[in-house]
Amino acid sequence: MVSRSYSNLLELASGESPSFGRMSRRIARIMTVAGIMSDIDDDPSESVCSDPSSSSMPMDRIIIVANQLPIRAQRKSDGSKSWIFSWDENSLLLQLRDGLGDDEIEVIYVGCLKEEVHPNEQDEVSQILLETFKCVPTFLPPDLFSRYYHGFCKQQLWPLFHYMLPLSPDLGGRFNRSLWQAYVSVNKIFADRIMEVINPEDDFVWVHDYHLMALPTFLRKRFNKVKLGFFLHSPFPSSEIYKTLPIREELLRALLNSDLIGFHTFDYARHFLSCCSRMLGLTYESKRGYMGIEYCGRTVSIKILPVGIHMGQLQSVLSLPETEAKVKELIKQFRDQDRILLLGVDDMDIFKGISLKLLAMEQLLMQHPEWQGKIVLVQIANPARGKGKDVKEVQAETNAAVKRINKTFGKPGYDPVVLIDAPLKFYEKVAYYVVAECCLVTAVRDGMNLIPYEYIISRQGNDRLNKLLGQEPSAPKKSMLVISEFIGCSPSLSGAIRVNPWNIESVADAMDFALEMAEPEKQLRHEKHYRYVSTHDVGYWARSFLQDLERTCRDHSKRRCWGIGFGLSFRVVALDPNFKKLSLERIVSAYKRTTTRAILLDYDGTLMPQASIDKSPSSKSIDIINSLCRDKNNMVFLVSARRRNTVAEWFSECEKLGLAAEHGYFLRLTRDAEWETCVPVADITWKQIAEPVMQLYTETTDGSTIEDKETSLVWCYEDADPDFGSCQAKELLDHLESVLANEPVTVKSGQSIVEVKPQGVSKGLVAKHLLSIMQENETSPDFVLCIGDDRSDEDMFEVIITSMAGPSLAQNAEVFACTVGRKPSKAKYYLDDTAEIVRLMQGLASVSEQTVTV
Repeated sequence: MVSRSYSNLLELASGESPSFGRMSRRIARIMTVAGIMSDIDDDPSESVCSDPSSSSMPMDRIIIVANQLPIRAQRKSDGSKSWIFSWDENSLLLQLRDGLGDDEIEVIYVGCLKEEVHPNEQDEVSQILLETFKCVPTFLPPDLFSRYYHGFCKQQLWPLFHYMLPLSPDLGGRFNRSLWQAYVSVNKIFADRIMEVINPEDDFVWVHDYHLMALPTFLRKRFNKVKLGFFLHSPFPSSEIYKTLPIREELLRALLNSDLIGFHTFDYARHFLSCCSRMLGLTYESKRGYMGIEYCGRTVSIKILPVGIHMGQLQSVLSLPETEAKVKELIKQFRDQDRILLLGVDDMDIFKGISLKLLAMEQLLMQHPEWQGKIVLVQIANPARGKGKDVKEVQAETNAAVKRINKTFGKPGYDPVVLIDAPLKFYEKVAYYVVAECCLVTAVRDGMNLIPYEYIISRQGNDRLNKLLGQEPSAPKKSMLVISEFIGCSPSLSGAIRVNPWNIESVADAMDFALEMAEPEKQLRHEKHYRYVSTHDVGYWARSFLQDLERTCRDHSKRRCWGIGFGLSFRVVALDPNFKKLSLERIVSAYKRTTTRAILLDYDGTLMPQASIDKSPSSKSIDIINSLCRDKNNMVFLVSARRRNTVAEWFSECEKLGLAAEHGYFLRLTRDAEWETCVPVADITWKQIAEPVMQLYTETTDGSTIEDKETSLVWCYEDADPDFGSCQAKELLDHLESVLANEPVTVKSGQSIVEVKPQGVSKGLVAKHLLSIMQENETSPDFVLCIGDDRSDEDMFEVIITSMAGPSLAQNAEVFACTVGRKPSKAKYYLDDTAEIVRLMQGLASVSEQTVTV
């Protein structure tokens, strides 16, 4: 069981009202700050539809949500069991707020405390944190927190996101359903806490990191129009790695319930987009420099920007007397002894590559004996954030390597490697940055490692530190970086020496190159890095993200939203305010009242599901169509993209059915009528040019095919690799447009196809032709029904809707343009799937049967 209140994952993931008793209402009792508490008691159930009349307000409050609050907590030493709280100055979340530099923007934090608080004290702690720090603590039972954080986050998500496959129980651990349930439970609890403080019409919510990837679904379920951003601070793995996760689609859909998703590098974003393409069939577009995924009528924007450091905080630490004192101590320890200091600062975990760095140091000392006795690698090992066997193994391997190197190359008064595994204060680390000639960051996989940024700013120093180092105030500064190409900051530090940390010899050579580099080049590289790091600080990152979030959410108030799906498959469909579901009762009533009817039906995806293997119509569909055609008040047309021979054979039993083939190029009014064309007979000599080009792409794209119709050519890549097929389709589109520039054809891309067809051909021509015939016969329809499912059907919808104001329809005609599925469309109505379309047609056929019988 996850907890007493959430033993059933289906209930838990459905977003039902929480049953955590007094915990879920704790803040509701104690809040006194005006405007912070929203009246959640008035809406105990989740929202299903949002009112489009709500207005978009300027950003004046942000709710920042993360696993941990930027708060330090400790017990008072007087034995009173009271707490002392203070800001954690090293927290990115706190630095983010300072970086905004706008006192008018209120920031509310939601997260956990590092220390466990007894349930009897939670009310008091909540009140203190809210009133003093504007923090909303999320209290979790210790067992639930352990399974959520140390279990699912650190044993399953974190290793996988760093490319460690759980091939055996020792490697990250196999997927554990109970740990996943704990993860979902905690994300739900976080949503409950946010619900207690959010003003959903005005507030912006910014969620941080992989600990809360399911949270967007719970928030979107409660408030369809919540203004929600998510930033992932870890790597996002390639689709080949990510697809091994059993709950892969649930997490993707949860992230897509955000409005803006941020990544540190393009690689991470590219992997996420590839997963969305391969697992959900979604594609992305870039418009005016902004990338976005169209998802259920919403545009989910993608942001790529690495986080920066807090310049003000680091410069203030550089000015501290304690820092100066530590720098003096290190100068005496190393420089005065003619030692060159190399520095590594890493967490003690398996992905930071500490052991590989030590092996490279060993290799350097073996290959270059001249450095023995001169260089010292100080490796600062921060305490591990996770627990487990892997951490102990890394510690043991590191200690053994340090002992071996020092024994081999050390001598009295000289150890080539100094390992510091005790916690250091930040000013002490900064002092090491100031003195180190080179910084080594050789992680095998890392999100956004800020150590190189801190090193660069520290080496820039200030006047007092420069004096200690014996430098003139105006003298150029220098710094050297050897960094892994697998860390997030690598793309932004083009002057660093990039290495493959697995290649020990290469890293050793890079260290030697950095030590031997000429002083002017070191200075040039430092200046380049300093310009970037000092201008792209944490404030720049935060402001840029929030500006994009505000831009993405700008049209929320203009859209109507519906929530669909259950559990973590929940998603919101955003549609035009006038778009609504077609009521069977309403259309049957209109059908009965009217006497001259025009009915236009698409076939694939409308009367026949796209996924069907056998595409031929069923006997039931034939019967329904014949019933409609026998009604003398009806003119029924089936409009398809298929060949005319195919549709003629399939519907040979429908004597009075009108057929249009190849998007309306060919049409006939009845079975016995001759086929005619809507446009002049096409010259298809262009196929001699287009077909060899398509054949080339078919041969090089496994799973693609060519369909040769009478008047068009279609290249289909539905069964090809999604990424490669999409890439090839774009190339093919450009290639065909180039070679066919002087031919009377158009080249268009569609759902997994690239099609070449004669200019001017569209399904809209069929609609115009049908209405024109009826107008010439003085039988202008007073009822029009047009149903389709894809882009090609939008042309029909447009013709039908624009005809409402013209003479081709009877006055006050009943017009129903209907698309399949809730999605952006020119149609004003929708039905969910082909089954509902068939039920609708069956209902109309029943009315016609009764009329014919009478």
